[in-house]
Amino acid sequence: MQLHDVHVGVHKHKRPKRIGRGVGSGNGKTAGKGHKGHSSRQGYKQNPLMEGGQMPIIRRVPKRGFNNGAFRKDYATFNIDALERFENDAIVDEKALRAAGIVKGRHDDGVKILGDGTLTKKLTVYAHKFTEGAVKKITEAGGQAIVIA
Repeated sequence: MQLHDVHVGVHKHKRPKRIGRGVGSGNGKTAGKGHKGHSSRQGYKQNPLMEGGQMPIIRRVPKRGFNNGAFRKDYATFNIDALERFENDAIVDEKALRAAGIVKGRHDDGVKILGDGTLTKKLTVYAHKFTEGAVKKITEAGGQAIVIA
């Protein structure tokens, strides 16, 4: 390479390849698609998982873990320290939790309260599920943890 061969930005605005514009264009006739076969046809779209007859990676890799699928429960979960914003002797249910902004969005199976954090206020808490630690902390603070069926 010589100094006169160097050009700055020579392909900066390279024009796109015009396919199928006659034999003289360099990509005419078959338009770079070869002859016959499904990949040469109009509307052809290759499956991104297709590996040409080789066993696909999705089938080669072992499946691990447990997938509960259609029977999975969807609870709105939050820790016990989120209940600190309520007043003493308050009744806390899903409606109150949504009004306070603790529970957001759609959760089909209700509310589950987890036991991380501390609770200093006496509250009556209605929820669909509690962890053992959450029940212990609510009762130690003088409140009640009532399970909704």
